Amino acid sequence: MTPELTILALAGLMHIAQFGVASYMANVDLGPGYTTSPRDRAPSREMRKTTARMLRAYDNHTAMFGLFAAGCLLVSLTGQSSGWTTALAALYLIARLAYIPAYAFGWQPWRSYIWLAALAACALLFLAALV
Repeated sequence: MTPELTILALAGLMHIAQFGVASYMANVDLGPGYTTSPRDRAPSREMRKTTARMLRAYDNHTAMFGLFAAGCLLVSLTGQSSGWTTALAALYLIARLAYIPAYAFGWQPWRSYIWLAALAACALLFLAALV
């Protein structure tokens, strides 16, 4: 397995952990009566600001994870794996790990810069696969 695919697996585990933490926080805030329901109605209680941010950070990673996975797969399948592409994959994972508290605690403007670093890593993985 290439280093990029190993980092992809770690990013997948991070994604699952992020979902677990955000879901737990939502369950605490909204109660299991609501979170286990079909959610046909609005919740009777509000979530804490941090919980809502954790859920948005998770949704944001859901949107970006496919790009990262595609970049890692392209680099690995085309035999373009290198120290550079491994560093890009590691940058993505580190940025996404940093993005969680950055979003949860409202670190402005750093959250946006961290997000941009992860996106740039994905774009550069695609470019590396084309070389």
